Amino acid sequence: MPFYAIIILIIFITGYIAIAFEQSLKVNKAASALITGVLCWTVYIITSEDVNAVSASLLHGFGDIASILFFLLGAMTIVELIDSHNGFDIITRKITTKSKKQLLFIIAIITFFLSALLDNLTTAIVMTSLCVKLLNEKEDRLWFAGIIIIAANLGGAWSPLGDVTTTMLWIGGQVTALNIIYTLFIPCIIACIIPVLIVAKKFKGKSYQSLPVINTTSRQKTDGKIILISGLGFLLFVPLFKSLTHLPPFMGMLLALGLMWVITTIIHKDKNADYAEKYTVARALQKIDTPSILFFLGILLAVAALQSTGLLKNLAGTLSTIFKNDYLIGTFLGLLSAVVDNVPLVAAAQGMYDLNTYPTDHPFWEFLALTTGSGGSAIIIGSAAGVAVMGIEQIDFMWYLKKISWIALVAFVVGIGVFLLQQYLIS
Repeated sequence: MPFYAIIILIIFITGYIAIAFEQSLKVNKAASALITGVLCWTVYIITSEDVNAVSASLLHGFGDIASILFFLLGAMTIVELIDSHNGFDIITRKITTKSKKQLLFIIAIITFFLSALLDNLTTAIVMTSLCVKLLNEKEDRLWFAGIIIIAANLGGAWSPLGDVTTTMLWIGGQVTALNIIYTLFIPCIIACIIPVLIVAKKFKGKSYQSLPVINTTSRQKTDGKIILISGLGFLLFVPLFKSLTHLPPFMGMLLALGLMWVITTIIHKDKNADYAEKYTVARALQKIDTPSILFFLGILLAVAALQSTGLLKNLAGTLSTIFKNDYLIGTFLGLLSAVVDNVPLVAAAQGMYDLNTYPTDHPFWEFLALTTGSGGSAIIIGSAAGVAVMGIEQIDFMWYLKKISWIALVAFVVGIGVFLLQQYLIS
């Protein structure tokens, strides 16, 4: 391994530790992530013989990063618009149970299936925002947030539209849509049920007092319904827009945001300017969690540096040499996706193993979609859904590591076990 690669790896690990111990160091995780990302690229370009090649690599990687950030920005703004118009109150009124245990099952089921239709990132944002409206105790919301992350990632793994890595495999021709659904649905749903059963024991016999519904006029209720239906409709439209136009998902999300902007302008055009200003897209943009987006930017920059230096691809090659087994390689990549973003890991695997080695719908690709899609739940910053939820609920890294990580690992192992059993029975 080149000396500069070792330095970059040390910087990445140090930054990761700083993020993990954010509370002890009293340094915001966004600051640690941004410093880590910039330093990794700084070392890379200083030690490189071809500065232009590194710059081109950075700009190429930043294009992928920007697409994720703009997608996140659009989704969070739309959810904030729904929230500011009390749109979520319409949903919360439909949930009549007062049992925390039953509510946990309802939230998990909705999250699992919704993430297959939307994607795990958008679903995690929507469902976490919904729980903020339902639950007034912070500790309860943290446990629910953990289940939302696990359910969203598992729900996205079995759908070609749900998780970006499954989408990559689908677009790359490694899997077909119907086969990936057929093969991974049972392992994913069983792996989702087990964590819910574990956490449900904590809430057995406990009820909750939901937050009071805000008194609104009939006009405000109508506005809320319009924004809720429009917002969720446009979010559902994003994957359809991608399928129809073949443009990246963030383009559909930006279109959705633009249309929401027009709708809110029309709704409030006849109202007092000071009153209407509270419900504008401009105000929603001010209220979203910008530090979380900057944190995401820093993490993705650091991971992009690892990818550009060839560290991830070398790791994939080393795995093939050491393990010599498809399922062991897939399992390790899944666990690694809890630390390093699963997108470059899957991209590296796609580059290493061509369709002659593993043809379309080979179990290796399906297994890879399962493990890299669900493995990111083991650590809160191991998936886009986790990062988004972390920002919304301000979840401490170490709290998640102590309370949720082992449950996510149980789900990971269960999913693998069911998949292998299923393959054995089919064979």
